[in-house]
Amino acid sequence: MFKNKKSALILTALGLVIVAAVGIWLALGSKGDDNSSNTAANENSGGATVSEEGGTKALSQTFYIYDTVVNIKVFGDKATQQNMDDIQQMLERMDTEFSRTKEDGELYAVNQAAGKEAVAVSDETLDVVKQSLKYAEEMDGLFDPTIGPLVDLWAIGEGGEHVPDQADIDEAKSLTNYKDVIIDEAAKTVKLAKEGMVLDMGGIGKGYAADRIAEYLKEQGLDSAMINLGGSSIIALGNKPNGSPWNIGLQDPDQSRGTQLGTIKISDEVIDASGVYERFFMQDGVRYHHILDPRTGFPSQNGLKSITIMSPNATDADALSTGVFLMGLEEGMKYLESLPEKVDAFFITDDNKIYATSGLKDRLILTDPTYTFAN
Repeated sequence: MFKNKKSALILTALGLVIVAAVGIWLALGSKGDDNSSNTAANENSGGATVSEEGGTKALSQTFYIYDTVVNIKVFGDKATQQNMDDIQQMLERMDTEFSRTKEDGELYAVNQAAGKEAVAVSDETLDVVKQSLKYAEEMDGLFDPTIGPLVDLWAIGEGGEHVPDQADIDEAKSLTNYKDVIIDEAAKTVKLAKEGMVLDMGGIGKGYAADRIAEYLKEQGLDSAMINLGGSSIIALGNKPNGSPWNIGLQDPDQSRGTQLGTIKISDEVIDASGVYERFFMQDGVRYHHILDPRTGFPSQNGLKSITIMSPNATDADALSTGVFLMGLEEGMKYLESLPEKVDAFFITDDNKIYATSGLKDRLILTDPTYTFAN
């Protein structure tokens, strides 16, 4: 996972990249891209669209999972409808297992039994919960999978339109502590120590699913693909079919989808971000967004507009995009630069300045004069 006093996470070498994003604010840059479709697409009986791009077969399909639109495009003659069907089954299974609201899900059962008893879960659910707790420890609780009570209280993006009472915030905070999650690996059970606690995998669930899809595609001999899980975890596996890197447009977080602030070329990387313009409401001139700080119980107000993480692993990037955002610019930059793994990022502040880690600045090409580098 990440660097701490005892250990450092070894990032899995999975090739992942971004096509488009809601809240991540990333969109695939089509201008100047030599990978445009050369053949009109045809729908096959299984639901996927078959086309030819640069002389290479491309299979694409769109699903509605994780309460969002998921777009998957796989390149290569080996790609089949069965691959798409397998991926859909994987996504649907994990969506149910990791959901805190689906009554037939394992996480839902764990939350219902909070403070009462341990619940047996699948290997997959046990793994994602274990990883979430490791991220929480690495980031001193800034990433906390037990933030569910605060998420439910604020309900930002789900009907919440006013600041909750302080007493209610304090109560939800008292139920937010990753150290109160009890795992029995031998029995494969998860237990929440206090009644009212709520596990929420929203911070890493899509990243974890993205990594599982990438592993599956590699096992199938498919090493060129683009997978968009609703914006928060989007993969471009390997390179484009012609061997060149993917050309990614970085979307302006202040504008509607499709407005770019710049571009970057990447191969075998994840791009994942968090920002204040994804889900929010306004009250008394203050923007209250969905990135909640477990230390205060309130949405973070630290001068950051967004942070974009680039990493070889989607699960890491998903967790980092939340935890490092809450660290703020100075501490977040120090933390990322101190990691033994190759993780880069750029921060956008409220004054439209861009701060990039040392390994990333030279790769960003800004096209919108609204934004300028600060370092």
